[in-house]
Order: sequence, then C-alpha cells, then structure tokens
Amino acid sequence: MLKEKAEKYYSPECDLNCAEATLYAINDAYDLQLTKDALKMMAGFGGGMAIEETCGAVTGAIAALSIMFVEDRAHEGDRIKSIVKKLFHRVEEKLGTANCKLLKEKYRHNDEEKCKYIVLAVAEVVEEIIQDEAQKNK
Repeated sequence: MLKEKAEKYYSPECDLNCAEATLYAINDAYDLQLTKDALKMMAGFGGGMAIEETCGAVTGAIAALSIMFVEDRAHEGDRIKSIVKKLFHRVEEKLGTANCKLLKEKYRHNDEEKCKYIVLAVAEVVEEIIQDEAQKNK
C-alpha cells in the first residue's frame, strides 16, 4: 500500500521531491491528517537537504514516524531513537547507504526516473517498521 502511494507522489504529475513524496505518501496511507503547511516542511530536505547528505526519502520517513510514534516530545522515551536507528539500519541493509550522493551514484540512472527506486525502497522499509511497531502493541 505505501509503496503505491510513494509511486503516486513521486511522479512528474505531483512534482514533489523525495522528502516531500515520502511524507505525503505516509500521510495518505496512514491517514495522519497533516495540514498542507505541515507537509510543506519537508520541501528543503530533498536532495539530501540540497547538499547530498542524508537521503530525503529517509528524512521524510523520520518526520512521519515521529508524528506516528512520539506522543509529545522525543525525550519522553527511547522509542523514536530505536525506530530511527532501525530505519537507518534497514535502509543501509537494503540499499547499502542512506547517503544521498552515494545512493544517486548507485541507483539514479536517468533524469526521468530520478530517485524512484530509492523512494520506493524506503517506503517498503517504513511499512515494515510500522508493521513491527503494530505487532509490539498487540
């Protein structure tokens, strides 16, 4: 489900960057009901925060996971730290790195597809993490 939403939002029709598309997709898939202003906050995170550092899809995922799994603030417990570490670990397992520049060198083969493969891979990882967290609450 999330992968399909990510593909929808990371399309020429939507014209969103990797970070925006990831947050939009998670918002849509999990009905987070984020406002347009809240969704705009990821605009500057695309392209590894415009300097090819941490992947925008990863930062968009962290924003969404924080909304989903933090009650009031990060310091209320270790849950979000654990989730973010798991996200990085799984992205690195799946793609080899979470660094935008290195990901683009390895997976971005043309301007038409851009970073679609990466965005969809991060969406798969996020969905797994959300399912893991749901299992913990049963």
